[in-house]
Amino acid sequence: MADDKAFLEYIVKALVDFPDDVKIDRTVDEMGVLITMTVNSADMGKIIGRQGNTAKAIRTLLRVIGMKNNARVNLKINEPEGGRVETVISEKPTESISQAEPSAQTSAEVSKEVQKSVDDVLEDLKGL
Repeated sequence: MADDKAFLEYIVKALVDFPDDVKIDRTVDEMGVLITMTVNSADMGKIIGRQGNTAKAIRTLLRVIGMKNNARVNLKINEPEGGRVETVISEKPTESISQAEPSAQTSAEVSKEVQKSVDDVLEDLKGL
């Protein structure tokens, strides 16, 4: 096993919750060394880090190891199946702005309704 692959495996398995799901492939061609890594979808955030900082740091360390061995080392992180999960904010489908009908209520009317409901709540609290 090459030094760069062993190093990456050690670092990544220490970071993730599912170390058995870490898969690392190493290929060498005329462009240099390409290390392809796949992790469990639940661990992607730990590998990427905030704003990609963890992934950048791992790539930098791999390049340092590559320089030591006179090789250019690149890391590709594969996105696992189901890696990008979209969050549903509401069950009501959103409409595009061009298709949306203008609201029947003005902001003043909505404000009055909100104020009325606040007043009702205050009255209810006074009764307790």
